[in-house]
Amino acid sequence: MKSRLIAALAAGAAVASLSSIALAQRQPPPSPEQRIDRLERQIQQMQRQVFPKGRPADTAGFAAEPAATQSSVISLDQRLDALERQVADLVRLSEENGNRLRNVEGGLTQLKADQDQRIGALEQRMSAASAVPVETPAAIGPPATAPTRPKTTPPKTSTSTPPAGGPESGSATTPADDAGEEAYSQGFHQWEDGQYDQAISTLKAFTAAYPRHRRVSFANNLIGRAMLDKGDARGAANALLANYRTNPAGERAPDSLFYLGQALMKIGQPGQACKAYAELDAVYGAKIRPELKKLETDAKAQAQCN
Repeated sequence: MKSRLIAALAAGAAVASLSSIALAQRQPPPSPEQRIDRLERQIQQMQRQVFPKGRPADTAGFAAEPAATQSSVISLDQRLDALERQVADLVRLSEENGNRLRNVEGGLTQLKADQDQRIGALEQRMSAASAVPVETPAAIGPPATAPTRPKTTPPKTSTSTPPAGGPESGSATTPADDAGEEAYSQGFHQWEDGQYDQAISTLKAFTAAYPRHRRVSFANNLIGRAMLDKGDARGAANALLANYRTNPAGERAPDSLFYLGQALMKIGQPGQACKAYAELDAVYGAKIRPELKKLETDAKAQAQCN
């Protein structure tokens, strides 16, 4: 009886197994999506068993709670706010320092421009006062005493007759109707009377109106002497040097070289004055008038020329 029951159960199990195999053979295999869903469900079941408190953060397993807590987030926000304020302060200080630096650079640039302008003006004044072959010096020293110029009154034979025997007169007589001679004579008398500014204006007007007149050398020399007499030694040096250089054959070119030396003495340059006297001797030599030669001898001694 018992053996029959076991045989019946075995037969039933075999029939069930055959039916399940046949059923499995009739069902299609699961798709990849189904397999992935099954795996995800299995993983979630395992996580619920291993981590009963919930799904952990990426650092789970090293701490009992998530790494990014609310307190840590607040602390980070506060630190970020402090850093932003510090960066803002640094930016503000950098801008202020930049403005100060630009102001300093602007001040230095303006100072340099002012110095360049002043130096340029000084160089222009020095260039204007330069003399070739004797240069008008730039430094102004104590004035030297020039020899007293002789003054002689020209004869009053005619209003148009040039002054004779004076330092600026010529030896030749001129016609009474020479308007240029009369204009020059007027400037000479103004200089002789100490009216230096009027004499300079009159003589400049004469040279402009009569540029080819024989008295032009006299007039330009007398303009320089009038400047020297009124205290403008530098202007006198320029005028006297110009008269010598532009018309070295003029009758008063030697006088201009001598009084150039006197002007250089006035501005405290005896060495340059000696060069002017040496130029006078080298260029004109025996042609120098005796009275001018005597003045030059005294002037050389005063300048201590070798």
